[in-house]
Amino acid sequence: QVQLVESGGGLVQAGGSLRLSCAASGRTFSTYGMGWFRQAPGKERKHVAGINWSGASTYYADFVKGRFTISRDNAKNTVYLQMNSLKSEDTAVYYCYADPLIFPNYGAPEYWGQGTQVTVSS
Repeated sequence: QVQLVESGGGLVQAGGSLRLSCAASGRTFSTYGMGWFRQAPGKERKHVAGINWSGASTYYADFVKGRFTISRDNAKNTVYLQMNSLKSEDTAVYYCYADPLIFPNYGAPEYWGQGTQVTVSS
């Protein structure tokens, strides 16, 4: 059974940092793109960041560029999201994904994690 399990979410003050991790199990994702979406209450899910299978290519949404960094460790089947200079508007549930593409078709990755809550207090 394939699972993506996120960790590292929590409550942080504005300006602070968090590091999210997403550990995959059940198969290897070394040839897959991986990344993160987020969904704030009452809003649509948005693509935050993605990374290709080798780590050589990355994507960041404009609203996190310069603040968030995505990375992966294929030996550990894990993708990370380092979030710095957090803002209250970053408050959301963050979902890890894995898909053959760095940009999943129609925003619907093949695999999703369950999500981890990030709350930024102002």
